[in-house]
Amino acid sequence: MSVELNHTIVHSLDNRESAEFLANILGLEAGEEWGPFVPLETSNGVTLDFATIPGESIVMQHYAFLISDEEFDAAFERIRQQGVTYYADPHLKQPGEINHHHGGRGLYFMDPAGHGMEIITRPYGNEE
Repeated sequence: MSVELNHTIVHSLDNRESAEFLANILGLEAGEEWGPFVPLETSNGVTLDFATIPGESIVMQHYAFLISDEEFDAAFERIRQQGVTYYADPHLKQPGEINHHHGGRGLYFMDPAGHGMEIITRPYGNEE
């Protein structure tokens, strides 16, 4: 068996709110609560299990999602419609812009718990 990431736990202030926020942006559907988790499964089978914890215990993490050009267009439109601030860079110095790294498009935004989210249309190192 090859090694694959199966799931990870994402700390949040409100597990349902964070799962649904990201699901909405990505055009996915948050799952039913399972124990302390609200799962969000990606198309490659990796599940992000959102767990509610005290705010002072949350440490910012970064999550990047590789999506198609069509999915980017749809996600970008949802981001703009919802008034979510987005940036071209991970340091959040270029608000309202997207980047064109690696021959594709990308942007960064924050989730309700303060995690850095990224959507990209080309993997890093791809210069096609």
